[in-house]
Amino acid sequence: MLTERVQLSTSIDLDHRGRDWYTDKAVTFLVFVGGISAIVLIIGIFVFITKEGLGFIAGSLDVREFFGSLAWRPTSPTKPTYGILGLIAGTASVTGLAMVVSVPFSLGAAIFIGEFATGRLRETLKVLVELLAAIPSVVWGFIGLSLLNPLIIDIFDVPVGLGVLNSGIILGLMAAPIMTTIAEDALKAVPDTYREAAEAMGATKWQVIFRVVLPAGRNGLVAAVLLGVGRGFGETMAVLMATGNSIKIPTSPFDSVTALTATIAAELGDAPVGSDHYRALFTLGILLFVVTFIINLTADLVVRRAGRK
Repeated sequence: MLTERVQLSTSIDLDHRGRDWYTDKAVTFLVFVGGISAIVLIIGIFVFITKEGLGFIAGSLDVREFFGSLAWRPTSPTKPTYGILGLIAGTASVTGLAMVVSVPFSLGAAIFIGEFATGRLRETLKVLVELLAAIPSVVWGFIGLSLLNPLIIDIFDVPVGLGVLNSGIILGLMAAPIMTTIAEDALKAVPDTYREAAEAMGATKWQVIFRVVLPAGRNGLVAAVLLGVGRGFGETMAVLMATGNSIKIPTSPFDSVTALTATIAAELGDAPVGSDHYRALFTLGILLFVVTFIINLTADLVVRRAGRK
């Protein structure tokens, strides 16, 4: 009788182990497929936009005109031109102003959440930052169009409030949540022993932050800024609605500009499939893909370097 019970228990254990083994293999396979699918999708997107833009790159592309001319007139009936200097200048000016707005705001918020806030206040602020990141870009565009536009006109007495200043503020607020989250994680990764040692030597709270915590977490903070730059560089709808869509090199924060992403969004639907205009827009997509890839790769390398240290 005892032998039969032992055999039955052993059989049940073997059945459970067999099911656990199959479950483990199935979950491992699903995780592997999920990870590989992300890589496959990125490669597929790059192959698609490269295939569509290759005809323009190999045929109609004049590198000097493309990167050195302000004349973006792809629908001209006499002589179409494809100069993106104004688009690059508009993208750079908007992204640069966005970083001027978001970097102090994000670092200040990260320092307060990580070093001063405690308990429920810290958790509430972190949730609010995440909710800020969840606001759709088209809503930010409406804020720039309906709220900031008249405010800029009234405060600065300018004829139009859509331009570098408007879109820079909007993009800065859009990039702030991801920068705040990553910067707060970087500050949290600094060992408490650093803080304790500095305080034991008589340093004040602010001296600990500025002379110990920030230098120790600088690689993570740089990565946060780079990811914010990538966020601003690749934004579309808010930029389309808040920049004024004028192709030129801005000389003032109130100048209307247009960006690479906004140009693609505004013109791709009207461009005849297979035309030079259509393929030129995909060439802009290739440029955006390469630049954002370099920015994100640099941020990843900085984070990895910080992790090794």
